[in-house]
Amino acid sequence: MKYIIAIVQPHKLEEVKQALEDEEIHLMTVSTVLGQGRQKGRTQVYRGAKESGGLLKKVKFEIAVNEEFVERTVNTITKAAQTGQIGDGKIFVLDLQDVVRIGSGERGGVAIN
Repeated sequence: MKYIIAIVQPHKLEEVKQALEDEEIHLMTVSTVLGQGRQKGRTQVYRGAKESGGLLKKVKFEIAVNEEFVERTVNTITKAAQTGQIGDGKIFVLDLQDVVRIGSGERGGVAIN
């Protein structure tokens, strides 16, 4: 099992979500976050708007998947979120030790399905 965290541009939220659903990846948590990358607080013109660096608005997807869905999930997010511009985001893939479905008590990969 893997835990995938993807940080993407806010305007890509619906496109990434729909692409994941098209690949039958339905279990996800999405939140609005603030972050900073290589810009390190410098002012830049970004997609026609002046950004003053520092913390920029992003969207974070958190997705738990079984091994057979890892590459499909990463490739789907990459394709849907990519613009070729600075600040497209990052994807982190972490080992997931256990999952428990609270309602039924099921554990492991069964709890993800």
